[in-house]
Amino acid sequence: MDLPRPGPRNLITDVTGILVGNAEAPEARTGVTVILPDQGLVMAAAITGGAPGTRETDALDPTCLVQEFHGLVLAGGSVFGLAAADAVVSWLSARGRGLAMGPRAIPVVPAAILFDLGNGGDKDWGEAPPYAALGRAAAEAADSHFALGNAGAGLGAKAGRIKGGLGSASLISGGLQVGALVAVNPVGAVTLPGQRQFWAWALERDGEFGGLPPPTAGVGAEPALPVDGRIGGHTTICAIATNARLDKAGAERVAIMAHDGLARAIRPAHTPFDGDSVFVMATGALPLDAVAPSDPLAIATIGHMAADCLARAIARGVHAATSLGDLVAWRDLA
Repeated sequence: MDLPRPGPRNLITDVTGILVGNAEAPEARTGVTVILPDQGLVMAAAITGGAPGTRETDALDPTCLVQEFHGLVLAGGSVFGLAAADAVVSWLSARGRGLAMGPRAIPVVPAAILFDLGNGGDKDWGEAPPYAALGRAAAEAADSHFALGNAGAGLGAKAGRIKGGLGSASLISGGLQVGALVAVNPVGAVTLPGQRQFWAWALERDGEFGGLPPPTAGVGAEPALPVDGRIGGHTTICAIATNARLDKAGAERVAIMAHDGLARAIRPAHTPFDGDSVFVMATGALPLDAVAPSDPLAIATIGHMAADCLARAIARGVHAATSLGDLVAWRDLA
């Protein structure tokens, strides 16, 4: 296979058949990101954080019946953000997209949420949180081009002690396409202690997150954890897409491998305070024997590329973010 290179957009939408839409509520400092495939596909997940908030993840288990999924929602708003998936389900069903099991199409749309309720935005929404409207708007906005940084689910995100954001990256090798999308909101740090270089510095392609010189200091032993850390107060939620023909078990293995991307870009990752979740979507256009001589080797290749894409996407999301309220962006650090 050819050496992997970023795709023409360096976005998850370099995977053919994948679109992404963002919607924001600026006054509430929150938002929603929706990933829509052009047809049903295989999906699986690996969830290793200690405080996840999710929907439909049991259906993703390879031992469970459903084999076809129709979208994925990443949302701010903690538990309130899960309502965005309800709106996306209704939006898809009204357009005839979903399982044909009765008088209406039944879309299966997993979701994951992050905690952005403490970022200073106006959360006084009473009994009408904005997430259903945001989910619908994000679905309507789905396109091959979309904004990074303070966009969608990344609008209100915080990365350690600085502004988080929405990030994406891709790799293409021969006919194989792999892309990552992530809302970066971890308790851990994304930059080396006392330096501007990202932990993912060594994986950077074409100056995509600043093109900084090598770090000048070593790695400290102390973890970058807040003293007042709260259970469920963070979370990095991620999607991987590929055009490879994976079944649910293969997609789950790719998701497990892709979690290495979080560990390469965030220190520490997978803490009790995070709900780190990785979803893998496989369109099935490319047979595995076009990737490698055996299925296990093909899955390992895809998982390795997915982990690198995810690490780069994390750095890109923070690099693209702008300061919001008292959350200072990476670009504004001294």
